[in-house]
Amino acid sequence: MEEFLQALGTVGLIFLLLIGALAGLLASAVQGGRNKPRNMAIGVVGALLVPFLAALVATSIVAAGGLLLILFLALVGAVVVLLVAELISR
Repeated sequence: MEEFLQALGTVGLIFLLLIGALAGLLASAVQGGRNKPRNMAIGVVGALLVPFLAALVATSIVAAGGLLLILFLALVGAVVVLLVAELISR
């Protein structure tokens, strides 16, 4: 994990956190403004988890895709984790 964070850098990590938080805010808006802190936290977890898992599985693909691929994976991860959390909480 240390290598992944070093490769990502501080700015990339901040982008991942922002993407997760924004995905959580959008999910709260869709839900009618409910559960903002919970959705933001879940979005951040998804935004951090999926790029890390992708780097473990396919290091060369993530390295070739660069920061844009990592940010895209973060967005997808945040949305998927938010959807799963919503399905579980029903």
